[in-house]
Amino acid sequence: MSKNNINIKNRKAKFQYEVLEKFVAGIKLAGTEIKSIRAGKAGIAESFCEFHNGELFVINMHVEEYSHATHFNHNPKSERKLLLQKKELRKLYKQVTSTGLTIIPLRLFINDRGLAKLSIALCKGKKTHDKRETIKDRDSKRRLDRIKKEFN
Repeated sequence: MSKNNINIKNRKAKFQYEVLEKFVAGIKLAGTEIKSIRAGKAGIAESFCEFHNGELFVINMHVEEYSHATHFNHNPKSERKLLLQKKELRKLYKQVTSTGLTIIPLRLFINDRGLAKLSIALCKGKKTHDKRETIKDRDSKRRLDRIKKEFN
């Protein structure tokens, strides 16, 4: 099996949310969905996770239709079940229902066994002033890097 370097990130997540805890979950996919993901034709920018009947699903994850498929192709925006251990699911469900935190996908990747995995995080939404502070920190770090580069 060839080495896949699929690494699809959610760039907005770390800016809009404060990450509290990370998990790695498997995804239940159809045959055409995994082929599209291996081709790099997926996006998790506007996606989030929700519980339905004690199971965790990723909502609004876009996986393009596979180009070589017949009429048995998948729905690009369908809900996809996440595979976690029961202990982790109970912990996440408790946190989401009691404290009002959200579960956001951070990264979609293919592991060394060729399986699609989704890195999810338990997050707390940032306020506007926190976002401004993040921008300020990023700009100051960039300035410092430029100054260090001039002296080297």
